[in-house]
Amino acid sequence: MARYRGAKWRIARRLGVNIYVGEEKSLKGKAITDKRPYPPGQHGRSRRKISYYGRQLMEKQKVKYYYGVREEQFRRFYKMAERMKGQTGENLLKLLESRLDNVVYRLGFGKSHRHARQLVVHGHILVNGKKVTRPSFLVKPGDVIEVREKSRNIPDILSGIELAKQRGVPSWLELDAENFKGIVKAEPTRDEIEIPIAENLIVELYSK
Repeated sequence: MARYRGAKWRIARRLGVNIYVGEEKSLKGKAITDKRPYPPGQHGRSRRKISYYGRQLMEKQKVKYYYGVREEQFRRFYKMAERMKGQTGENLLKLLESRLDNVVYRLGFGKSHRHARQLVVHGHILVNGKKVTRPSFLVKPGDVIEVREKSRNIPDILSGIELAKQRGVPSWLELDAENFKGIVKAEPTRDEIEIPIAENLIVELYSK
Protein backbone atom coordinates (compact mmCIF):
# COMPACT_ATOMS: atom_id res chain seq x y z
CA MET A 1 0.00 0.00 0.00
CA ALA A 2 1.49 3.34 -1.10
CA ARG A 3 1.73 6.34 1.20
CA TYR A 4 -1.24 8.73 0.89
CA ARG A 5 -0.46 11.70 -1.37
CA GLY A 6 -3.94 13.14 -1.91
CA ALA A 7 -5.60 16.29 -0.60
CA LYS A 8 -4.36 16.62 2.98
CA TRP A 9 -6.82 19.26 4.09
CA ARG A 10 -9.69 16.91 3.26
CA ILE A 11 -8.20 14.19 5.47
CA ALA A 12 -7.69 16.66 8.33
CA ARG A 13 -11.30 17.86 8.11
CA ARG A 14 -12.68 14.31 7.86
CA LEU A 15 -10.80 13.32 11.03
CA GLY A 16 -11.71 16.57 12.80
CA VAL A 17 -8.16 17.46 13.86
CA ASN A 18 -5.09 18.99 12.23
CA ILE A 19 -2.87 15.95 11.76
CA TYR A 20 -0.44 17.89 9.58
CA VAL A 21 1.13 20.05 12.26
CA GLY A 22 3.83 22.24 10.73
CA GLU A 23 2.44 21.98 7.20
CA GLU A 24 -0.39 24.52 7.44
CA LYS A 25 1.25 26.88 4.94
CA SER A 26 1.67 24.08 2.41
CA LEU A 27 -2.06 23.31 2.33
CA LYS A 28 -2.72 26.11 -0.19
CA GLY A 29 -4.74 28.17 2.24
CA LYS A 30 -7.48 25.55 2.62
CA ALA A 31 -9.34 25.56 5.92
CA ILE A 32 -8.32 22.63 8.09
CA THR A 33 -10.48 22.21 11.18
CA ASP A 34 -10.90 25.64 12.75
CA LYS A 35 -12.82 27.44 9.99
CA ARG A 36 -14.67 24.38 8.72
CA PRO A 37 -15.16 21.99 11.65
CA TYR A 38 -17.12 19.44 9.64
CA PRO A 39 -16.26 16.75 7.06
CA PRO A 40 -15.62 17.80 3.44
CA GLY A 41 -18.09 17.26 0.63
CA GLN A 42 -21.55 18.43 -0.33
CA HIS A 43 -23.23 16.77 2.65
CA GLY A 44 -20.46 17.36 5.18
CA ARG A 45 -22.60 19.53 7.46
CA SER A 46 -25.52 17.11 7.54
CA ARG A 47 -23.82 13.75 7.96
CA ARG A 48 -25.34 11.45 10.55
CA LYS A 49 -23.67 10.68 13.84
CA ILE A 50 -20.69 8.38 13.45
CA SER A 51 -21.01 4.81 14.79
CA TYR A 52 -18.87 3.45 17.61
CA TYR A 53 -16.94 1.33 15.11
CA GLY A 54 -16.48 4.45 13.01
CA ARG A 55 -15.01 6.24 16.03
CA GLN A 56 -12.57 3.37 16.58
CA LEU A 57 -11.50 3.44 12.95
CA MET A 58 -11.15 7.22 13.00
CA GLU A 59 -8.79 7.12 15.99
CA LYS A 60 -6.60 4.62 14.18
CA GLN A 61 -6.59 6.81 11.07
CA LYS A 62 -5.61 9.86 13.13
CA VAL A 63 -2.53 8.07 14.42
CA LYS A 64 -1.58 6.60 11.04
CA TYR A 65 -1.78 9.92 9.21
CA TYR A 66 -0.18 11.93 12.01
CA TYR A 67 2.91 9.74 12.17
CA GLY A 68 2.87 8.91 8.45
CA VAL A 69 2.85 5.12 8.81
CA ARG A 70 1.29 2.58 6.49
CA GLU A 71 -1.15 -0.09 7.62
CA GLU A 72 1.40 -2.91 7.72
CA GLN A 73 3.80 -0.72 9.72
CA PHE A 74 1.01 0.22 12.11
CA ARG A 75 0.11 -3.43 12.71
CA ARG A 76 3.76 -4.26 13.36
CA PHE A 77 4.03 -1.54 15.98
CA TYR A 78 0.75 -2.65 17.53
CA LYS A 79 2.03 -6.23 17.93
CA MET A 80 5.20 -4.88 19.54
CA ALA A 81 3.08 -2.81 21.93
CA GLU A 82 1.05 -5.88 22.91
CA ARG A 83 4.21 -7.72 23.98
CA MET A 84 5.39 -4.86 26.18
CA LYS A 85 4.53 -4.40 29.84
CA GLY A 86 1.85 -1.84 30.61
CA GLN A 87 -1.13 -0.60 28.61
CA THR A 88 -1.07 -1.56 24.94
CA GLY A 89 -2.50 1.74 23.68
CA GLU A 90 0.00 3.86 25.57
CA ASN A 91 2.84 1.54 24.54
CA LEU A 92 1.80 1.96 20.90
CA LEU A 93 1.96 5.75 21.08
CA LYS A 94 5.31 5.65 22.88
CA LEU A 95 6.75 3.42 20.14
CA LEU A 96 5.52 5.76 17.42
CA GLU A 97 6.93 8.75 19.32
CA SER A 98 10.28 6.95 19.42
CA ARG A 99 10.51 6.70 15.64
CA LEU A 100 13.54 8.55 14.32
CA ASP A 101 11.52 10.73 11.94
CA ASN A 102 9.26 11.85 14.80
CA VAL A 103 12.26 12.64 17.04
CA VAL A 104 13.82 14.68 14.23
CA TYR A 105 10.56 16.64 14.01
CA ARG A 106 10.27 17.06 17.77
CA LEU A 107 13.82 18.44 17.97
CA GLY A 108 12.99 20.95 15.23
CA PHE A 109 15.37 19.67 12.59
CA GLY A 110 12.29 18.94 10.48
CA LYS A 111 9.48 21.50 10.18
CA SER A 112 6.88 18.74 9.91
CA HIS A 113 6.73 14.96 10.13
CA ARG A 114 6.94 14.71 6.35
CA HIS A 115 9.95 17.01 6.16
CA ALA A 116 11.67 15.11 8.99
CA ARG A 117 11.07 11.82 7.19
CA GLN A 118 12.68 13.23 4.04
CA LEU A 119 15.73 14.40 5.99
CA VAL A 120 16.22 10.90 7.40
CA VAL A 121 15.73 9.12 4.07
CA HIS A 122 18.15 11.48 2.29
CA GLY A 123 20.92 10.82 4.80
CA HIS A 124 21.01 14.17 6.61
CA ILE A 125 20.61 12.67 10.11
CA LEU A 126 23.12 10.82 12.29
CA VAL A 127 22.38 8.62 15.30
CA ASN A 128 25.33 8.19 17.64
CA GLY A 129 27.62 9.40 14.86
CA LYS A 130 26.33 6.99 12.20
CA LYS A 131 24.02 7.78 9.30
CA VAL A 132 20.58 6.20 9.63
CA THR A 133 18.20 6.39 6.65
CA ARG A 134 15.29 4.39 8.09
CA PRO A 135 12.51 6.68 9.43
CA SER A 136 11.04 3.86 11.55
CA PHE A 137 14.31 3.36 13.45
CA LEU A 138 13.48 3.38 17.17
CA VAL A 139 15.64 5.59 19.36
CA LYS A 140 16.33 4.81 23.00
CA PRO A 141 17.48 6.79 26.05
CA GLY A 142 21.08 7.91 25.63
CA ASP A 143 20.98 8.14 21.84
CA VAL A 144 22.40 11.29 20.26
CA ILE A 145 20.56 12.59 17.19
CA GLU A 146 22.28 15.22 15.05
CA VAL A 147 22.27 16.85 11.65
CA ARG A 148 25.36 15.92 9.66
CA GLU A 149 27.78 18.81 9.29
CA LYS A 150 27.35 19.22 5.51
CA SER A 151 23.59 19.68 5.94
CA ARG A 152 23.58 22.31 8.68
CA ASN A 153 23.11 25.24 6.32
CA ILE A 154 19.84 23.96 4.83
CA PRO A 155 17.33 26.85 5.30
CA ASP A 156 14.40 24.61 6.33
CA ILE A 157 16.50 23.02 9.06
CA LEU A 158 17.57 26.42 10.37
CA SER A 159 14.01 27.75 10.42
CA GLY A 160 12.74 24.51 11.97
CA ILE A 161 15.16 24.87 14.86
CA GLU A 162 13.98 28.43 15.46
CA LEU A 163 10.39 27.18 15.61
CA ALA A 164 11.44 24.45 18.07
CA LYS A 165 13.01 27.08 20.32
CA GLN A 166 9.69 28.94 20.38
CA ARG A 167 7.39 25.98 21.00
CA GLY A 168 9.86 24.02 23.15
CA VAL A 169 10.84 20.37 22.89
CA PRO A 170 9.35 17.49 24.92
CA SER A 171 10.85 16.89 28.35
CA TRP A 172 12.20 13.50 27.27
CA LEU A 173 14.44 15.20 24.70
CA GLU A 174 17.20 17.78 25.03
CA LEU A 175 18.07 20.15 22.19
CA ASP A 176 21.52 21.63 21.65
CA ALA A 177 20.53 24.01 18.87
CA GLU A 178 23.98 25.56 18.40
CA ASN A 179 25.48 22.17 17.62
CA PHE A 180 22.45 20.82 15.70
CA LYS A 181 22.23 18.00 18.19
CA GLY A 182 19.61 16.37 20.40
CA ILE A 183 19.80 13.80 23.18
CA VAL A 184 17.14 11.26 24.10
CA LYS A 185 17.00 11.63 27.89
CA ALA A 186 14.19 9.19 28.63
CA GLU A 187 11.30 7.30 27.09
CA PRO A 188 8.52 9.41 25.55
CA THR A 189 5.68 10.54 27.79
CA ARG A 190 2.03 10.07 26.85
CA ASP A 191 0.93 13.53 27.98
CA GLU A 192 3.18 15.40 25.52
CA ILE A 193 1.60 14.10 22.33
CA GLU A 194 0.23 17.08 20.41
CA ILE A 195 -3.05 15.78 19.01
CA PRO A 196 -5.99 14.31 20.98
CA ILE A 197 -6.02 10.52 20.61
CA ALA A 198 -8.26 7.98 22.36
CA GLU A 199 -5.87 5.05 22.12
CA ASN A 200 -8.26 2.79 24.05
CA LEU A 201 -10.54 2.79 20.98
CA ILE A 202 -7.64 1.56 18.84
CA VAL A 203 -7.02 -1.29 21.26
CA GLU A 204 -10.70 -2.21 21.18
CA LEU A 205 -10.62 -2.19 17.37
CA TYR A 206 -7.71 -4.63 17.19
CA SER A 207 -9.01 -6.78 20.02
CA LYS A 208 -12.08 -7.90 18.09
